[in-house]
Amino acid sequence: MFNDINWVSNNFKGKVSTQGSDNFSSTELKKTLQFHSSITGYEPTPLHSLDALAKYLDINKVFVKDESKRFGLNAFKGLGASYAIATYFSQTLSVDLNTVDFNKLGKLAKTLPQVTFATATDGNHGKGVAWAASHFGQKSKVYMPKGSSTARLKAIEALGADACITELNYDDTVQLVADLSSEHDWVLIQDTAWKGYESIPLSIMQGYTTIVSEIHEQLEADTFNEITHVILQAGVGSFAASMAASIYNLISGSMPKILVVEPSNANCLYQSSKNPEGTPQRVYGDLSTMMAGLACGEPNPFAWEILKSLSNYFFSCKDQISAIGMRILGNPIDSDAKIISGESGSVPMGLLHELTKNKKLHQLKNELELDRSAKVLVINTEGDTDPMNYRKVVWK
Repeated sequence: MFNDINWVSNNFKGKVSTQGSDNFSSTELKKTLQFHSSITGYEPTPLHSLDALAKYLDINKVFVKDESKRFGLNAFKGLGASYAIATYFSQTLSVDLNTVDFNKLGKLAKTLPQVTFATATDGNHGKGVAWAASHFGQKSKVYMPKGSSTARLKAIEALGADACITELNYDDTVQLVADLSSEHDWVLIQDTAWKGYESIPLSIMQGYTTIVSEIHEQLEADTFNEITHVILQAGVGSFAASMAASIYNLISGSMPKILVVEPSNANCLYQSSKNPEGTPQRVYGDLSTMMAGLACGEPNPFAWEILKSLSNYFFSCKDQISAIGMRILGNPIDSDAKIISGESGSVPMGLLHELTKNKKLHQLKNELELDRSAKVLVINTEGDTDPMNYRKVVWK
């Protein structure tokens, strides 16, 4: 162990079924990409090869997918929210999502009584729900945990949502919104699942797969199959599991090493991986971290089963690891692209830097085979969604 980073290898890998990943088959990925491609303003987000950084880190390649450019939302979450709401309306209208595009489905949805979509969020997911709901002509209610950024609250309200910050932590805010949705007949759009609430979280996870479909096209098959490591940030685990399962179903070569990273005060997947029973574990408390998008104390159990079968290592990191990633991406070497990355988007890059450059982690670097043959993929899931904190980190 190291002061700022703790880690554990996944002893469950290869011992449990990968059945959950069937929901992320190549057929499902094509369906999702086809839907997102029909949204006005859609275009693939950039995939950068940071060659000068790779040389500095003494590895072969560093690929960064920049989701801060997604739909003008400064984060990737609109993918999941739009696909979940589209799936809800396609089922309500008994329409095959393969046969309608975004505009046609939107027109059909507006013939129904107006729906209120509700969610709990640190910011990005709520912004995605508000954006998607407004595109379908619907209402949205967004509740944020205590300590949430007022800049993120205002960004959600600007998209038409009725939004507020509660006095509860993230997981308790999720329960609050679930109770209110049941009471007021709202449709809950949450990216974590529990018994009796699985369909919508799965649709959200499937929505995220457009990221991997684009990477597959941008790298072309040969290079995609040569990726050796993927570092994925996690809150409840839905994003990380979606990415891992999609890669598993698209890759024809060896599966890359999947490294999952979380904030040390909200490391529910890390704690779950340490549990000999292999059951998901909840982290209690205020979950304090500047990585607001990852401040979740309870794993999505469906996502956990996928990560349990496909991940190699789980990491628990302090906020300064994220800060390192923010500075690296925002201050490129030579002709590498400059990438504005927020607190939750940057932690994989911060971890990669420490694994390759920190002498105290040299043995772990060797175990992970982060050598000159390594081709590493990270996904920047958000831009400067809290501009004041972004400046504070990169300037001071």
